[in-house]
Amino acid sequence: MAAIGLLALIAWAMYYDRSKTTMDPRFDHPWKLRTLHCLLIMTMTLVVVGQPVGEVSGPSSRFSFAVVLPKQGKILEWSGLCKQIELIRFMLNLKKARLHPGLSTEDLCFDGVPVRIYRPKAPSAGRRKGFVFFHGGAGMMGSIDYYQDVCSKLAKDSQTVLVSVGYRLSPEHPYPTQCEDCFAATVHFMKNSEVFGVDPSQIVIGGDSAGGNYASVIAQKLVERPDLPRLRAQVLLYAGTQAMDFNLPSYQQNATMPLLFQDSVVFYGLKYFGKSTSLTEDLLIGSHVPDEIRLKCDKWMRPENLPERFLRRGFRQIPAVPCKPEVYEKLPEILSISFSSLFADDAVIRQLPETFVVTCEYDVLRDDSLLYKKRLEDNGVKVSWFHSENGFHGVINCIDLWFLTFPAGVEILDRAADFVRSL
Repeated sequence: MAAIGLLALIAWAMYYDRSKTTMDPRFDHPWKLRTLHCLLIMTMTLVVVGQPVGEVSGPSSRFSFAVVLPKQGKILEWSGLCKQIELIRFMLNLKKARLHPGLSTEDLCFDGVPVRIYRPKAPSAGRRKGFVFFHGGAGMMGSIDYYQDVCSKLAKDSQTVLVSVGYRLSPEHPYPTQCEDCFAATVHFMKNSEVFGVDPSQIVIGGDSAGGNYASVIAQKLVERPDLPRLRAQVLLYAGTQAMDFNLPSYQQNATMPLLFQDSVVFYGLKYFGKSTSLTEDLLIGSHVPDEIRLKCDKWMRPENLPERFLRRGFRQIPAVPCKPEVYEKLPEILSISFSSLFADDAVIRQLPETFVVTCEYDVLRDDSLLYKKRLEDNGVKVSWFHSENGFHGVINCIDLWFLTFPAGVEILDRAADFVRSL
């Protein structure tokens, strides 16, 4: 019976993966990614099936497969099978990340925010650079422990004192708690960097995905803090920078590319802000954008601002739809510069530090970062850019997964460390 059950589980995962996902034939590792995707589906299924009935009752007990099963996720979300975010956090915590032997770590609190400090054991002739890193996970998932392999590699290869920030997560701690925690930890480190052997003029901030969004917002906020040292640089790894248009070329081209689907971005964005996921369709078609905001920001959002090569692969221009004021009134914060950093004024953008931008070809957020890159360049900010031709969203979390390790993730972190080391 166990063997039959396992075969059925494998068959279900393979069926779902093949029927609900699309991979470009130019992607180098389709079967490796499909295997990873199927393992995620199988794990999710086993955990859901194994939930005791007494633990899944009640109106707040919900679950969605929206990361790996975005369509069917709505069914499970509505059915109240189990707590969605807690399940995904449980899965992520199964990963046991290793620490490089050339590093030491120390867990502290900066202004009440948990941090893990990575220090190279090798002696340094002078003060080192500092690197404050904010992990991804849609503001609801991820942790210092889960990102230890990423931070360990960055710290070792860049030879920096790296601070990994364990900000509080939504929905237990509503937006904008996450960015506020990251900002508080950054300011504390900037004020006390010399205690950790760091040159205060050589501090870099950065992150991946949602963490990259926080880094972009915090860099803008620090422009208004002349009492603090100027940031040396920011590192943005496939960062989200806008919530106005979810039909940019990269969203269309990678709509069903694992591990982050087009509708998953909106679904989890609404979860992050504590809003009803019934608004998903309204956001996907753009009915949440008032005319005045569209008029101001359209010049930064046009597809022609992207390199021509990214307009191929099936992109079609989708006309704007009329705004529904009642939708915008429910979530105005997603278009504010405290979340959509792409929309900051030129006077702020031109004061930002040197920036390293990473984009992935098979990532729905690719064009968010490309549009932000153009805004930086148009305002005279020095930008270094690395485009991962075989990268997908979340690939840096696949650098130590045995046969499921993806070279693109390793290369991205290598390039990021090289950038920081060369400053």
